[in-house]
Amino acid sequence: MPRKVDHEQRRRRIAQAVWAIVALRGLEAVSLRDVAAEAGVSLGQVQHYFKTKDQVLRYAGQRLVELAGEELRRSLAARPEPPSPRATIRAVAEQTVPATPERRAGAAVWYAFVTRAVTAPELAALIADAWAGTHVLIGDELRAAQQVGELDARLDPAALAATLQTVIDGLVPQVLVGYRTPAEALSVVDHHLDLLFGPAR
Repeated sequence: MPRKVDHEQRRRRIAQAVWAIVALRGLEAVSLRDVAAEAGVSLGQVQHYFKTKDQVLRYAGQRLVELAGEELRRSLAARPEPPSPRATIRAVAEQTVPATPERRAGAAVWYAFVTRAVTAPELAALIADAWAGTHVLIGDELRAAQQVGELDARLDPAALAATLQTVIDGLVPQVLVGYRTPAEALSVVDHHLDLLFGPAR
């Protein structure tokens, strides 16, 4: 009886190979042949799913976005009580700031993709969609805070969400190059949250 092939599992294995190459050698080192070697599969198997380097990069980027979303949902679900809007935004920052080796590697790969996206429209669209999703998430939490009286109702949630997102994302490369430690970066986020919500209790 023929063995059933899990195509999505194969694609994910290929994506992991892309991440490994980018993290160690940079994005320009990615080729379909090298991805196949890193994944331990034939070049033909990689080409069965991805015809070009841009296609495999886009899928690898999409998997990064999916995994980040899954990690955030698990983190929030594991809390003993439903998190407040402030706590949810802080959780976004904790996930984004590269405080562990795994997150550092993921952030380095993501920023390599961001650089590539300047001249790769499909990758640019993926990254823009991911940023838009984060903006909506933070904005929704700020609106929820206004509804329960935790945040000044006169403030513009969309504008505040853009500011917070820019602060959080801007701290990532500072941590990657050693300008700030992860703890220092999160203290910057806490300062902005204190300005909006008051000191954390």
